[in-house]
Amino acid sequence: MRYDIKGKRYINTPSKYYFVDMGLRNARLSFRQQEYNHIMENVIYNELKLRGYSVDVGVIETSLKVDGTSKRKQLEVDFVANMGNRRYYIQCAYQMHDAQKRQQEQSSLLGINDAFKKIIIVGEEVLTGYNEQGILIASLFDFLLDPMKTFNW
Repeated sequence: MRYDIKGKRYINTPSKYYFVDMGLRNARLSFRQQEYNHIMENVIYNELKLRGYSVDVGVIETSLKVDGTSKRKQLEVDFVANMGNRRYYIQCAYQMHDAQKRQQEQSSLLGINDAFKKIIIVGEEVLTGYNEQGILIASLFDFLLDPMKTFNW
């Protein structure tokens, strides 16, 4: 389900679907759609569910100035993972090799004004650590193999 982060409510918009078995997904699609970012997002979703989190897709509405006029835009947060009183906002990016891509991935997280941890999981090998905005950048390998590194920093 989609969760309005600022309004703290669920909204009725088209849902996203994730496959439990990626092999069946690939067979169903005749191995045609091999989009690494979507596959990585699916793996992260399955891992979060396996770890016991309830997982939603987050939506955050922001105002942008374009040519002197204010426009509202909805940005998506790939996952809002909840377990008890813990919440994590997670973005997935297969690669983040330039400033424009980093800004794109961070923009939705920077619009969230609460103290819960914000994480960007990257498919390429990166040194896990916080950036200047307080967002944890973690490699997919660290997320999958060492949950303490990602969630308890």
